[in-house]
Amino acid sequence: MANLPEIQLTVFSDYICPFCYVGHHRLMRLRDSYDLKINWCFLEIHPENSATGEPVTDLDYSSEFWDQLMKNLKRVATEENIPLAEHTFTTNSKDALLLAETCKQLGRDVFYDLHEKLFSAFFVDKKNIGDREVLREIAQGCGIDNAFIDNAWSDIRPQQRLLENFNQARQFHINSVPSFVFGKRVLTGVVEESVMRDAAADLIKQDND
Repeated sequence: MANLPEIQLTVFSDYICPFCYVGHHRLMRLRDSYDLKINWCFLEIHPENSATGEPVTDLDYSSEFWDQLMKNLKRVATEENIPLAEHTFTTNSKDALLLAETCKQLGRDVFYDLHEKLFSAFFVDKKNIGDREVLREIAQGCGIDNAFIDNAWSDIRPQQRLLENFNQARQFHINSVPSFVFGKRVLTGVVEESVMRDAAADLIKQDND
C-alpha cells in the first residue's frame, strides 16, 4: 500500500442507498492501484422514513420506475459479483450515519470494519439498520464498546457533522448519492469502475503537473 500513489477524494453516501452500496464496491477495487484516502460524507436521503422499517413500495416512486431501478440494480450486482438480497424494505438511516461518523475517530481499520458491515447488514442480510439494537450488535462485533455507541447518538457533534456534510454537498452542487469527488471532477450515480479509474488517473496527473 505504501508504494501506491495516494488519491484523496470525497464520497457522499448513505447506507440505505443501493447504488451507494454498489459504488462502494467499485471504488474499493481501485485499492489495487491507489492508496485511497476517502473523506466519507454521509447524507441522510430519506429522513422521513420510519426507523421501524417500511416496504419500499411506500417510497415516492412509481411502480414502473422502481421495477426498472431494481432490474438495473440486480443486473449490476450480478455483473460485478456483488452479494445482494432482494431489496424489499427501507428504513431510517440517521442513527447508522451518526454511528459511522463517530467511529471515524477510532481509526481506519475500525471504521471500515463497521462501514462494510453496515452495508452488508442491510443489503445482504436484510437487517433493519434503523433499529438501534441491530446497530449496537453490529458495532459490538467491530469491538466498539457500549459507552462509545451511546455517545454517537447523544453527542451533538456527529449531528453537526451530518449538517456540515449537507452544506459541503451543496457547495459541489450535489443533490443525490452516491457522488464521488475527484478533485474538481464530480461523478454522480451508477458510476462505472473504468470511469472512476480515469478520474483517479487524471487527478494523479494534475497533482504531478
